Amino acid sequence: MVGREEETTLLLTTLLARGHVLLEGVPGTSKTLLAKSFAKCLGLTFRRVQFTPDMLPLDIIGGFIFNMKTREFEFKEGPVFTNLLLADEINRAAPKVQSALLESMQELQVTVEGQTSKLPFPFMVIATQNPLDFEGVYPLPESEMDRFMLRVEFGYPTHEVEVQILKRNLSELDLEAVKTVIEPAELLEYFKAVDAIKVSDEILEYVSRLALETREDTRVNLGASPRAIVQLVQIARANAFLESRTYVTPDDIKKLAGFALAHRMRLDRSAALKGLAQDTSTIIQQVLNEVKPPR
Repeated sequence: MVGREEETTLLLTTLLARGHVLLEGVPGTSKTLLAKSFAKCLGLTFRRVQFTPDMLPLDIIGGFIFNMKTREFEFKEGPVFTNLLLADEINRAAPKVQSALLESMQELQVTVEGQTSKLPFPFMVIATQNPLDFEGVYPLPESEMDRFMLRVEFGYPTHEVEVQILKRNLSELDLEAVKTVIEPAELLEYFKAVDAIKVSDEILEYVSRLALETREDTRVNLGASPRAIVQLVQIARANAFLESRTYVTPDDIKKLAGFALAHRMRLDRSAALKGLAQDTSTIIQQVLNEVKPPR
């Protein structure tokens, strides 16, 4: 991936933290290509679902289908039964379809007509989303936004990077050239290593104070949830592991707070109209500057 080093690292960090990631940006900025290449490198099972307005929940999670031979209803698994699920343009589907992923993203299972089926481990949703001012999109409900550990915004590449992209596309890109770099058994050891990363009480108090500050800010009517700060600590552990440390530092929190919290917060409308804040990312940065980290 040319010029997407930070985004690729954030994907890996989210996977090691056992979370899900939302990739947001205009069409054609390599969001889908990054997800496909990422799955190929890890040697994990991968499925892609193109979300459309006419989709039904069973198109994702599966459902009971009548078998003409056995004369019985049998459960047919949907594409959600995989390691990495690419939910392409997730906000083009109706809210009812979007909510079909809620249980699988949180409990790592699917329940259909009283029957519960476990999803394979690891399980990660990589969702792509177009900006809300585009035609034919539905905003994701707050409950679903809160289940995405990180939101990563895809902007246009720089001039130098775009020239490299053009040179690469002179010959047809082939994902078969992407090689698997890690075996599933080794990946499981990495999960255990992340779980062993130490987090001090001072760091936990620091994260809690950050969340409290977002809730008390008069420019915000929906602050960081308890799930948000739990996931922020978990992804900070994954970041510490990737940086070859056995403990979390305040810099881990500062580095990832904007990615982990901004999309879960909601600006107060009056504050936005008065120009007191442009977006939640700016508020997060101001909170990080105001709340003193532990030494």
